[in-house]
Amino acid sequence: MSKTRITCIEDLRVLARRRVPKMFYDYVDVGSWTEGTYRANEADFQRMLLRQRVAVDVTTRNTNATMLGRAVSMPVAIAPTGLTGMIHADGEILAARAAQRFGIPFTLSTVSICSIEDIAQATGGHPFWFQLYMMRDRRFVEKLVRRAHEAHCDALVLTLDLPISGQRHKDLKNGLTAPPRLTLANMLNMVGKPAWCLRMLGTTRRGFGNIVGHAEGVGDMASMADWSSRNYDPSVTWDDIAWIRKIWDRKLILKGILDPEDARQAQRVGADAIVVSNHGGRQLDGAPSSIRALPAIVDAVGARTEVHLDSGVRSGQDVLKALALGARGVYIGRAMLYGLGALGEAGVTQALEIIRKELDLTMAFCGHTDIARVDADVLLRDTAPWPVAQAA
Repeated sequence: MSKTRITCIEDLRVLARRRVPKMFYDYVDVGSWTEGTYRANEADFQRMLLRQRVAVDVTTRNTNATMLGRAVSMPVAIAPTGLTGMIHADGEILAARAAQRFGIPFTLSTVSICSIEDIAQATGGHPFWFQLYMMRDRRFVEKLVRRAHEAHCDALVLTLDLPISGQRHKDLKNGLTAPPRLTLANMLNMVGKPAWCLRMLGTTRRGFGNIVGHAEGVGDMASMADWSSRNYDPSVTWDDIAWIRKIWDRKLILKGILDPEDARQAQRVGADAIVVSNHGGRQLDGAPSSIRALPAIVDAVGARTEVHLDSGVRSGQDVLKALALGARGVYIGRAMLYGLGALGEAGVTQALEIIRKELDLTMAFCGHTDIARVDADVLLRDTAPWPVAQAA
């Protein structure tokens, strides 16, 4: 498929599926249990209809915005995604570079392949965000936070919706563990992706760069599985989150909020922003879509805490709909990974270009020229399966 034939995120997804080994592609494109919430994340966006307006001068349009005080070329950030460096060799570095050039935030996952230091070096010390999982080993957590601080991360994204891991049937069937189980079927499938294999052979980054060699007792990938099974902490409470707030003196984002009371509690512990998220439908199947949960959370916290959203965003129109319901920023995970798997760094850039163009054109069709002025007025009343306030 040539570059000129790629016109939407779906085109990138189809190409990525051909080029990425099945076990890693399935890791991206999977939800938990019945995948009902995974599907609802996209379907609920599609149910929302837009108000077309005419006879408005839309000659000059602006998608520039701010997220947590940072100027961005559009109110979109790259979400933290685990194992990104297995979708494409050095994947986190490539995505961070693309985000830096595009002028949006990049978020590195705790369970990335490339390390915090790799990203800092590759981007020339340009600020990025770091996503943290709370581990039982609090000394390791403190070390991660300190490393993020030293690497000039200007925001810490603490993920709250993974105290235990959701059951994802495809991952279980594919033997996706930490490290991945190389069954005969997996190896044969990888051999059928020669370009992917050559790229992986050409890099030294094939482990969990933030953990191996940093966590106590984890000197290689062989010791990683036992460490991970023991260290994800199901006992985390708001007191632990308050502790993170004390040891991190920059912006703090709490990710995985779906309930208004949790949003208010996040505000009370000092979060600068919250991310309305169901982990891409990968955790609690049967939870509401993120876009359905968004309005009540915006109402709960008001303007004092920035509200962001992820899960289900596949287009610039989805971004516009989230902003219309009160989000100040939107994160993309799978859309970025499809681009990365399809075309590497150029694919990430192309995914961002697609989303910005769709956002820009849709905003114009709705009679708006400045993304900062978009509100619920761009939505048709009663087309979403939940109440939406309508401007007079």
